[in-house]
Amino acid sequence: MPKIIPIRDLKNTSEISQMCQESDEPIFITKNGYGDMVLMSMKTYEEKMFMLDVYEKLNAAEQQLAEEKVLDGESSLKSIREKYDV
Repeated sequence: MPKIIPIRDLKNTSEISQMCQESDEPIFITKNGYGDMVLMSMKTYEEKMFMLDVYEKLNAAEQQLAEEKVLDGESSLKSIREKYDV
């Protein structure tokens, strides 16, 4: 369940930092009752960015499949083996 805190609570920096470290989810900051910012630990941020990269690569691969821009695995391996004499 996401944590939502008002912007005035940002005064307690050590408390906020601890909340970020303990949570695998972002913390949403509100200002005057409306969403304003999102905070998360570096670990959570890096994990989210890694997964975003994975999804982008999967999407690109699916597009290549749809456009039939793929090579036969056996023939590709054969040409690589011949090229590098393996």
